[in-house]
Amino acid sequence: MKLFDVYPLYDVNIVKGKGVHVWDDKGQEYLDLYGGHAVISIGHCHPHYVDMLTKQLNQLGFYSNSVINLLQRQLAERLGKICGYDDYQLFLINSGAEANENALKLASFHNGRTRVLSAEKAFHGRTSLAVEVTGNPKIVAPINDNGHVTFLPYNDLEAWERELAKGDVCACILECIQGVGGCNVATKEFAQGLAKACKKYGAVLICDEIQCGYGRSGKFFAHQWLDIRPDLITVAKGIGNGFPMAAVLISPEFQPVYGQLGTTFGGNHLACTAALAVLDVFEQEHLVDNAHEVGEYFIDELKQLQKTEPHIKEVRGRGLMIGLVLDVPQKEVRSKLIYEQHVFTGAAGTDVLRILPPLCLTKADADDFIYRLKRVFASM
Repeated sequence: MKLFDVYPLYDVNIVKGKGVHVWDDKGQEYLDLYGGHAVISIGHCHPHYVDMLTKQLNQLGFYSNSVINLLQRQLAERLGKICGYDDYQLFLINSGAEANENALKLASFHNGRTRVLSAEKAFHGRTSLAVEVTGNPKIVAPINDNGHVTFLPYNDLEAWERELAKGDVCACILECIQGVGGCNVATKEFAQGLAKACKKYGAVLICDEIQCGYGRSGKFFAHQWLDIRPDLITVAKGIGNGFPMAAVLISPEFQPVYGQLGTTFGGNHLACTAALAVLDVFEQEHLVDNAHEVGEYFIDELKQLQKTEPHIKEVRGRGLMIGLVLDVPQKEVRSKLIYEQHVFTGAAGTDVLRILPPLCLTKADADDFIYRLKRVFASM
């Protein structure tokens, strides 16, 4: 049997990781500013993370959600306190797409409506409802195209208010910093106006914090820079530092009903252990503050480079979620970074280089990347 060939792959086999570095099977070291697509939050193979997962695996790897799992309750209590939502409820699943699926279902259960507003260039996942609210027709199969979604320009409050005023909108789903869309940042005026309009017209506000959340922006959630409080918050990626894990944070206005949602693997013992280890490291090493401090430094240094480097058209983002808009195809720059300078980065569209490192990145690491990026530009 062959693998189903849907991923274009770089010819690199990564076999080892430590902190913000990874190594291939030939022993070559790489600076990892991609983090496995923003998944690695506390660094590769953090010793506390490895120790906690090893101990849990030696005790119990899995049992179903038909019995009490105190690790789930510990996670809900810890996460509520650290992120500022201790009055919300937590539903645990396995992936970002599942988180958005369940958030949209909850919204529809809540108000009985079916129409959703989503942003142009949004990415919310690849499963049924999640892909339908994703602004990329190429990955929406006919069976997913059910007419539930209206796509609107990002940060265009008037357009969103106009649709909400029709009174039939179930939910608005928003990335406060777009990921696949190119690291576009929501304005405070737009986010606050949207939150107010959702309340006025009975729509549910969902903030998709799967990529931009969990400390990456320099606050626990990116929407906290905008002074809004969504009804539903979806998280994944950094929550488990590579262990498949996701969650929905649910306003107290939503009342749970037995059987309304469900999952086989969600919130299992290993997943909760991984998530608790991540929160331990966040607190012990002040990684959210580090993402803010190093992110500000990194963005400032990149903007200084922009003044002398014509290939950089724009620097976007916040914290350690950064987009460089280039005047050349990002594919060429990204390839040179990997094969010549041994740096992993992400990308968006044809011209955006996306920087999504572990949150333990240092200023020296940022300087190292800029040095290597300069060498790439000099070779072009």
